[in-house]
Amino acid sequence: MLHLPDAKEHDFEAASASISQAMLGLADLPVLPKEAEDILSMSSRERHKWMKAGRLKSAGTRTVKLRGRSKAVTFHIFEPAHIEHILNGDLTEIWREEDAVALAENRSRGAGKAALTRAAKGKAKSTSAPTASQEAEVPLEGWEEFATKGFLR
Repeated sequence: MLHLPDAKEHDFEAASASISQAMLGLADLPVLPKEAEDILSMSSRERHKWMKAGRLKSAGTRTVKLRGRSKAVTFHIFEPAHIEHILNGDLTEIWREEDAVALAENRSRGAGKAALTRAAKGKAKSTSAPTASQEAEVPLEGWEEFATKGFLR
């Protein structure tokens, strides 16, 4: 609500029209990275990761030479409609859940690879110089299936 003390009606109408005109232009301005982070409640790390994945789309870049710095700074800007779509669809939470699932899968895959590597190193050591007791061992039935299920970790 606009209120001007002891204002004439003409002054009030002029101020109101000026403010309305300025507000119309705000919807067309691009969203800066820090503003996007604040609006979507995300970290800069998430912003970079989601831009790289193509989830968060850049509307272009801007280059600014800041006072006191020798080099110019270039950053991505975003369309307000795209940011609004992400906010209304609550896509940031969906993306965080997808990232958590992918992280868990990657960790389990890495643990499996590490276990196979350790097993291969152990076999390489044991097969390099077999002892008499190893030669006399009788293979157990179903041992391979038991070992692949990972019960011995």
